Amino acid sequence: MSKKLVDVTLDESTIVRWSADIEHERRIAIYDLLEENSFDLVQTSDQSYTGPYKLHLGIIEGRLAFDVQAEDQSPLMSFRLAVTPFRRIIREYFAICDSYYEAIKSASPSQIEAIDMGRRGLHNEGSELLKERLDGKIEIDHQTARRLFTLVCVLHLKDGRGPR
Repeated sequence: MSKKLVDVTLDESTIVRWSADIEHERRIAIYDLLEENSFDLVQTSDQSYTGPYKLHLGIIEGRLAFDVQAEDQSPLMSFRLAVTPFRRIIREYFAICDSYYEAIKSASPSQIEAIDMGRRGLHNEGSELLKERLDGKIEIDHQTARRLFTLVCVLHLKDGRGPR
């Protein structure tokens, strides 16, 4: 199937530095995304091209930037999304992730499971919002949206920790 991503990069110039944990999360999200994804452009500068795609994500002038290229690196689509709709979810997601990482040090399994359920719920909420915001531009499935949302969160980190 050619309607998929074969390369994903993040604009690392928008990040001051990533901690080892964040770098690990970024690598896993990209690896999982490239292993299995569903990604197709609704509109493109080359309507005959049906994939595979390369995606570069970044934050430009406070907006989430999507730059999609063909496998030969020819540009297919570039657009920006406002980050404002994502801010609350990302902020809450980081807060619950911090709680989760603290809980695994000393909390009971049931407490950890409850926090993890909340974390997954927020992650799903962010993924659904991303799918909605991409509607009419890019078609993705739920798992692809989850992995892309993880990368959007990574782009919102500053000094290796906490959202901008």
